[in-house]
Amino acid sequence: MQPSDLEKSREIFFHSVPSGQAERALVLLQGLEGLTLKLVHPRRLHVRYPIREYTLQGLENALVSQGFVLDTRVMTRLKRGLAYFCENVQRRNLAANEPDIKSQQAFVKVYDRHLHGDRDDTPEEWRGYK
Repeated sequence: MQPSDLEKSREIFFHSVPSGQAERALVLLQGLEGLTLKLVHPRRLHVRYPIREYTLQGLENALVSQGFVLDTRVMTRLKRGLAYFCENVQRRNLAANEPDIKSQQAFVKVYDRHLHGDRDDTPEEWRGYK
């Protein structure tokens, strides 16, 4: 995966009522490290974040829990759902690609103890005999 694939650029769409939600969300989210925020419209907030640390779903759920109301139009919900799915899959794939050292070490130990036919039972003194 390219390093740029690990950086996401999304927009959070807010409902028109109550007004001023995007500005309040901007102030609230500015305290989070690693986020780049920009108000692009009175109802839209542009967010850039590393996928290993944040997801759109996590950010939006945090905003909803604080009383913000997101846009509920069909197209916005479809885009939001697609972004949630893609980011979840990407995060699972990133976790799967990390080496599991403990499992590898356990496999090596089991392999060493298992009788598997790769052993040469020829005595040491006969191996150098020509």
